[in-house]
Amino acid sequence: IIDSPVGRVWAQTVDVEALPRLKPTMTAVVRLDDAPLALGSRTRITQPGMRPNIWTVRRLDPPRELVWDTRIATVTFEARHLIEAVDGGTRNTLELSLTGLGSGILGRLLRGRLADALATENTGFAAAAEQPA
Repeated sequence: IIDSPVGRVWAQTVDVEALPRLKPTMTAVVRLDDAPLALGSRTRITQPGMRPNIWTVRRLDPPRELVWDTRIATVTFEARHLIEAVDGGTRNTLELSLTGLGSGILGRLLRGRLADALATENTGFAAAAEQPA
C-alpha cells in the first residue's frame, strides 16, 4: 500500500524513462517511440547483469493497469502493474509471469531472485510516490 493517490502512482508508472531513479533493478530505460505510452509502445530496458531487452505494451487501462512483455530466447516475460485505490492510499501490485519453452524450469530457478526484484522495485516506487510533490 502506497500512501499516495492513484493518479500520482499511475503517473509514475507510465513515466517509464524515470524508472531507473525509482527502481534500482533498472539501470537504463529508453522509449523507442515519441508518443505517449500506448498499446504497442516499445521501450528498451537495461537491468544489472543482463543485456538490454525490448518491452512492448500489451494492455493499457489508465489509471488501473499496464501490462508489457519481452522475449528472451524461448521465454516470454510479462510484467503486470495493477493499481487500485484502497483505504490509506493505493495498492500497487507488481506481477511477473513467464511462458514458453523452458519457462517452468527458469521460473523455478529464478523464483527467489524475481520475487526479491519485484519487492525491491515496489519499495523504491513507494518511497518516491510518497515524497511531497
